[in-house]
Amino acid sequence: MPEQQPFRVAVRKFAPFEAHLQKLWAAYCAHSGCTLPAEFVPMDLHPLHQSLLTDKGLATGAWDLAHINTDWLPEAQAAGALLDLASLIQQNPPADFPQGWSPSLRQMQQYGATTLGLPFHDGPECLIYRRDLFDSPEEQTAFQQQHGRPLQPPATWAELQEVARFFHRPAQNLYGFVAAGYPDGHNTVFDFCLHLWTRGGRLLDEQGRVHIDSEAAREGLSFYRQLLRDAGAIHPQSMQYESVQAGQAFARGEAALMINWFGFAAVCEVDDACPVRGKVDITAVPRGEGPLGRSASLNVYWLYAIAAGSRHQQLAYDFIRFAVNQENDKRLTLEGGIGCRLSTWHDAGINAQVPYYHKLAALHEQAETLPAKANWAQLASVIDEVVLQAINTEEPVAGLLAAGQANINALENTLDHV
Repeated sequence: MPEQQPFRVAVRKFAPFEAHLQKLWAAYCAHSGCTLPAEFVPMDLHPLHQSLLTDKGLATGAWDLAHINTDWLPEAQAAGALLDLASLIQQNPPADFPQGWSPSLRQMQQYGATTLGLPFHDGPECLIYRRDLFDSPEEQTAFQQQHGRPLQPPATWAELQEVARFFHRPAQNLYGFVAAGYPDGHNTVFDFCLHLWTRGGRLLDEQGRVHIDSEAAREGLSFYRQLLRDAGAIHPQSMQYESVQAGQAFARGEAALMINWFGFAAVCEVDDACPVRGKVDITAVPRGEGPLGRSASLNVYWLYAIAAGSRHQQLAYDFIRFAVNQENDKRLTLEGGIGCRLSTWHDAGINAQVPYYHKLAALHEQAETLPAKANWAQLASVIDEVVLQAINTEEPVAGLLAAGQANINALENTLDHV
């Protein structure tokens, strides 16, 4: 008999995800009697997108199951790369479906009656900070003497930079702020959007087209440029770190502040060896200055999605149905991911271990989403390039945004005529 092809899973590279899936597959096989070997392949964001969509791995059957984030869904949907789960869910729904999940985690995978995945990992962006530093009487006294105001988690971007400079102590391997500035078409784009939204800007114009040539964008990008260049506030590896690496630096105790996904705070509480365990808290993303300033978050979540070309589609659905039950959603959280079920968010044991877990619901209330466009990856690459030019050159921000807008308009016009 020919050797069975393994069940192949494309995994977002992150140690807690990888550990959880290995344990989950073993538990599933013990539960179901499945004897098929599984191959889990962890990849960073850019290689993952490349393999799934650019190289058509979902369509060809190179993968059976994949972690896919909501940014990529319009592209995957347009390409027919994912299996519609609607009939499988109707025949054999996951436990407590759909009311077991927040509406904010059920909408982006829906295209009419089509369902392209089930929620895997969540956690909107927030300000993550070292609570022990802010609570220290010595630090409070020193800050009050230097700045004439109490030391507290920053509510505005200007306050964030001021506090970051206060805590910036390279000789102690402590830096004020760690950013995820690695140019992968994601991190800098997310930061750009947060700086735009928190200054009252909008990413889409009234015609639903991406618009970055605005006063809010100019203010936000100008601030971001000088923040990332501020050697007296920023972690020196920030431009080499993507979000996971920035989160790991914070977990090692190398930064006082970080804007990152909620999960990078929670993981500090479930790792017994984490140096900052029990010393972390989260709050809202800072707002921009002026009357239009407001806080905002970003809701990008990860899904289990089944490849349209998979030879094991029924097995894949049975596995993810098992993976998203109440027990396994909670186990993901204890492993260092962020469960997506309401039961996990409100679990007394989880909140005892991660005392800010209940704040997830509030973050979702102010979370924005990225445009549901099939060519979003191309549009995001333009924004990424604008941000990188702003950081790495002396070109005026206004000119960079205008040139980027022209490139975006050309892409939007091309899509209009497809």
